[in-house]
This record gives sequence, structure tokens and C-alpha cells, in this order.
Amino acid sequence: MSEQQEKQSKQSPSLGTVVFAVLASAFGVNSSKNREKDFNAKSATPFIVAGIIFTIVFMLSVYGVVQLVLPE
Repeated sequence: MSEQQEKQSKQSPSLGTVVFAVLASAFGVNSSKNREKDFNAKSATPFIVAGIIFTIVFMLSVYGVVQLVLPE
């Protein structure tokens, strides 16, 4: 790996990268190349936070749909 590639792989991931990684992981369609790039990131914190936020939003969405479908 060249010095520039190594330096680039240790940078903090952008918001778009984190969102894409979380969504791809949630649906199970992440490529091995992207997974390696994610694991080589400087910190796992953005991925963890985004994963927790995605999980909460997903659970609230499922709850909302169930409340709409079921009669009161």
C-alpha cells in the first residue's frame, strides 16, 4: 500500500460514507472492498453512532406502521 493510500485510509469517514456503510450493512449487501475500507477507518465511533440512530429510527418506523395497521 502506498503512503498516500495508507494516509487516506486512516482519515475520518465522511457522513455519506458512514450512512452508506450503515445502510449497506443493515441490508447485508456491503462489498468486501467497502467493508475493508470501513474497518480501516480512523475511528469506529461514527459507525457505531450511525448504527444506533438507524436502529432507533427503524424500530420507531415499525412501531408506527403497526399502530396504523392495528385497530384501536
